[in-house]
Amino acid sequence: MRVIGIDPGTTSTGWGVVESNGSTLQHVASGCVRTQVGEPLPARLGKIFAELTRIVIQYQPQEAVVEEIFVSQNVQSALKLGHARGVAIAAANHRGLPVHEYTALQVKKAVVGHGHAEKRQMQEMVRILLCMGKSAPQDAADALGVAICHLNHLPARLLRPVPVVAGGQPP
Repeated sequence: MRVIGIDPGTTSTGWGVVESNGSTLQHVASGCVRTQVGEPLPARLGKIFAELTRIVIQYQPQEAVVEEIFVSQNVQSALKLGHARGVAIAAANHRGLPVHEYTALQVKKAVVGHGHAEKRQMQEMVRILLCMGKSAPQDAADALGVAICHLNHLPARLLRPVPVVAGGQPP
C-alpha cells in the first residue's frame, strides 16, 4: 500500500509518500510545496493544487491522508489553513484517491506513542521508523507522520467485521 500524507499550510504544505510492505514502512519521497507570503491567496492555493496533483501523478499513491485542522485563537489563520486543506483534499480527490483524515493527537500517538509529543520528537521518530539518514524538514516530517498513522491504522480498519443485516447478507 502506498500512501501520500499531507500537512496543509498556505506558506508551506508538507507532503510525504510512504509504502507499506507487510509490517515494513519505506520512505518513498517527501518535500514541501512553498508559496510566497506576498502572493494573493488564490495564486498560492493554485500552486498547492498544481504541485500536489503533479506529486500524486509522479508517485502513484493508492490513498491520501490529510491532517485535520487544529483551531487556535487566530480565526484568520484557521480560515487560510482551511483553504489549503480543502485544496489538498481536492487535489487528491481530483486524481481519484480516497482521502482519510487524522487529528494531530492521533498522529502523535501513532508515531511517538503519546499525544503531546513535540515537533522535534515527531521528526526524529519519523526518521527512525522510515530508516532515513537525516530528518525531513518539519512540514514534510509531519506529512510523513500522517501517512505512518494511516498505515498503522489500516490493519485494524481492514479487520473490522462487515455489518450483516437480517437474512445474513452484508448491506
